[in-house]
Amino acid sequence: MRVDLFDFDLPEKFIAKEPVAKRDEAKLLLVPQLENKRVKDLVDILPADSLIVFNNTKVIPARIFGVCNGRNFEATLHKNVALDTWLAFIRNSKKLHEGDEISFGDGLLIGTVKSKQGESGVELCFNKSGHEFFDVLAKIGTLPLPPYLKREVKKEDFENYQTVYAKIEGAVAAPTAGLHFTDELLQKLKAKGIDMVELTLHVGAGTFQPVKVEDTKDHKMHSEYVVISEEVANKINDAKRAGKKIIGVGTTVLRSLESAVDEDGFIHPFAKETDIFITPPYTFRSIDYLMTNFHLPKSTLFMLVCAFAGMDEMKKAYEFAKENDYRFYSYGDASLLKRKDN
Repeated sequence: MRVDLFDFDLPEKFIAKEPVAKRDEAKLLLVPQLENKRVKDLVDILPADSLIVFNNTKVIPARIFGVCNGRNFEATLHKNVALDTWLAFIRNSKKLHEGDEISFGDGLLIGTVKSKQGESGVELCFNKSGHEFFDVLAKIGTLPLPPYLKREVKKEDFENYQTVYAKIEGAVAAPTAGLHFTDELLQKLKAKGIDMVELTLHVGAGTFQPVKVEDTKDHKMHSEYVVISEEVANKINDAKRAGKKIIGVGTTVLRSLESAVDEDGFIHPFAKETDIFITPPYTFRSIDYLMTNFHLPKSTLFMLVCAFAGMDEMKKAYEFAKENDYRFYSYGDASLLKRKDN
């Protein structure tokens, strides 16, 4: 499909630079009904015989600053490829050569250039790994906030840009639909009898990369690592057999499940990379509803929601959202989309 079919006008004023004061007070747009709700209303909206799937990835302070041969370098880690090895985007990477050592955080972390990866990509082998690596990263790194926020990181971002259920370290971007949940809201949902399970997809920096081609068939989707345990797969499948509605929180959950679902709609355990790229037309088999934020024009995420809920429906929803002062992107408001069956 032509990429320009997924374009729409979005003035700067709709981009949320800060989150709402209380997470679940964010607006929630029901699609296709076009009803205005709040995230906290999910307790009343979702039926008791449903199951919610969350992504429990945890954002790491992946932006680090170092020195090599007297030059300053800024690196953004975006993918863990071995215990001690990461892919990173580095400004002025042309000045680096294989074997160069970059001293990060005044020597607390040393990264050796293992290989160059395209225009700004570098493969770095570090002198620390595992928990020791993440402990040091917590001391010297800062959050790689989405570039469209166009501001520096604040102290509050370290809490705000993390879901309350984040557990597994490895993401360089938050699964933003999940930012709207509070511990209180989760407890209320559980009290209603709604089941919950978690999978892990470590969101990579590729989620921010623009689509630069004219046709979707020419776009190369970034790959991300997904883990769906056998226990989680079984719980989702049991819920399906029982006729329960499955709600995915975030496009990362939807992409993960669609990577692991079979033709009969059942989920299989999954622990590998996925580069699934979903555009209309597409037959979804994994979930019934998708909770997600409002996305960029011509982005892979907007293409995904158009495939899920219908292109005409999503364009109407986004125009309605602007007319009703919804806030867009990572710190913005949310929508609850019903799957449009083909």
